[in-house]
Amino acid sequence: MAQYTIKELEHLSGIKAHTIRIWEQRYNVLCPQRTDTNIRYYSDADLKTLLNISLLNEQGYKISKIAKMSPEQLKLTVQQLAEQEASSLSHHITNMVTAMIDMDEEQFDKSFSTVTLQVGFHQAMLQVVYPFLHKIGILWQTNNITPAHEHFVSNLVRQKLIVAIDGQVVKRKEGAPTYLLYLPEGELHEIALLYMNYLIRSHHQQVLYLGQNLPFKDLQLTYDQLKPDIICTVMTIIPERDQVQDYIDKLAATFPAAQIYLYGYQVQHDFLVFPENTHRLSCIEDFIRVLTQKS
Repeated sequence: MAQYTIKELEHLSGIKAHTIRIWEQRYNVLCPQRTDTNIRYYSDADLKTLLNISLLNEQGYKISKIAKMSPEQLKLTVQQLAEQEASSLSHHITNMVTAMIDMDEEQFDKSFSTVTLQVGFHQAMLQVVYPFLHKIGILWQTNNITPAHEHFVSNLVRQKLIVAIDGQVVKRKEGAPTYLLYLPEGELHEIALLYMNYLIRSHHQQVLYLGQNLPFKDLQLTYDQLKPDIICTVMTIIPERDQVQDYIDKLAATFPAAQIYLYGYQVQHDFLVFPENTHRLSCIEDFIRVLTQKS
């Protein structure tokens, strides 16, 4: 069973830790336990309860009213709200988190399919899947989900992206740039790169997709052969923090004629310096703006 700190509950639910404590004291909505060293922690059940409370509170329900609901009433009210608020997407994020905790593929597929029908694949990724993955990233970084949970979710999203990419009909625009997409050697977190692939193709631009775990020498060979205009990569855990600057400098020096776009957790550090032909992407919307400008 996972153990969450109150700060992790804050990140996952959007409710401030101070507010969570007040709700505990006044309304007894959660029942934290304590470790052998007397540190408070919360269970999967607490997280699910708080996610449901957050959703109802967001929709205008007062906490005093929510606190009087039984667990069954709380769940039923959330389900009814989800049916009534078809235009609201926040409940899909909640459902996906719950599906991840329970490893319930059917529930995940239902939420993903529903939101895709509502807003289309691109907006489903942007408005639901990415906020969901951000929450999962918090859990993963703080070791509150097992590798099995992370792999379960990542593979489901990866499957959706591959099917969507396979279904695209690409008509390349005359004069559009060519992108080369890859992950550094040892890097296996592919979802953001796959989504970039989907977005590039959606903008009718050419993409060379080399995928995960690419040795640098193979990147050089491919570049020398095909001379793409733009190189994109994502660094989630590789290279490690103390090696990122050297890797960025190596990319810039090896491919001086290319524009290089860098995304992911490891390139967000404030101490990094980006050579002239390299560009940090702070969020996926930054990449969408790049594509729009070059279309």
